[in-house]
Amino acid sequence: MNSIRFILKTGQNVCYDSNGKPINCSGTGQDGEFQLGLWKKENRFKKINSDVALDSLTGLYWTIDANIHTYPIKWQDALSFIKGLNSEKFGGLSDWRLPNRKELRSLLFLQAKNPPLPPSHPFKNIFHGWYWTSTTASINPKYSWYCHMGGARMFYGRKDQEFLLWPVAGKSPILPQTGQYKCYDENGFEIPCKDTGQDGEIRAGVKWPNPRFSLKNELVVKDELTGLLWTRNADLSKGLVTLNEAYELILDLNKRNYGQISSWRLPNINELESLVDASTHSPSLPNGHPFENVREYYWSSTTSFYDPIWSWALYLFKGATGVGMKSERHFYCWAVSGN
Repeated sequence: MNSIRFILKTGQNVCYDSNGKPINCSGTGQDGEFQLGLWKKENRFKKINSDVALDSLTGLYWTIDANIHTYPIKWQDALSFIKGLNSEKFGGLSDWRLPNRKELRSLLFLQAKNPPLPPSHPFKNIFHGWYWTSTTASINPKYSWYCHMGGARMFYGRKDQEFLLWPVAGKSPILPQTGQYKCYDENGFEIPCKDTGQDGEIRAGVKWPNPRFSLKNELVVKDELTGLLWTRNADLSKGLVTLNEAYELILDLNKRNYGQISSWRLPNINELESLVDASTHSPSLPNGHPFENVREYYWSSTTSFYDPIWSWALYLFKGATGVGMKSERHFYCWAVSGN
């Protein structure tokens, strides 16, 4: 039985070498070998009516039209537009909202591009560009998180810029909260959350345990939310490494039974992102975390399907997900265990 809680599979089922060539997954330690996380292979999306589809994996409802507003708008205007959908009970629902960053990322399928969505999805008018979330970027509250529906990156843009929106409704029993609990205007000033429609007001998702992390022993930390075990030392490489060097470090941990565990692996990008606390930055980890030697960016085991010479990485000081060239010493190595 899969013991990982509240983390979705990335969808990746192929493994690649540093030149982007598909290889046999056995023994690689890659995401495509383990394929861990929650998933629903068949009939994931069900049309409720001509306007709405249910994601039976997450329990969320999405508009079938992924470009319901037809053109990009500013962040505050996107929040206001959603209120209009609720007034008219669009698609028979009145709890529409701008998705938070975890809700929007839940749609991503990282074995696809343009759009990076699961096979046989029912959605239409998907623009291969940036989509707003309701989550403000804590590193600069003038910005909000957005996700690219071409290549699946998550970064942040100024709230006075214009991007697309994709409304969501319902409650998910498997997606955690983002950690954000405050609200901000387009100028980055904190405001009362009431009736804003922002992530800080709605706080959709599974509530985090308190404390979030516990020490299993002096070398190992347990995430009480996801059930995953992490090395307490967040810089196993003691410097920047290539992706292959990161895999070699993981093999050495297992040979040494590091922290009395011999099932360490390089985390996939969804596991890395699960650590992010959207209420803080530099690093974007929950306050009081027990990790040591926390660095700015980390390799994942998930290859970029957009260009397989790249691999996904977490930019932990910001909380962003991006990519780096596998053959270059771009990122640090952190290990996880649990399945």
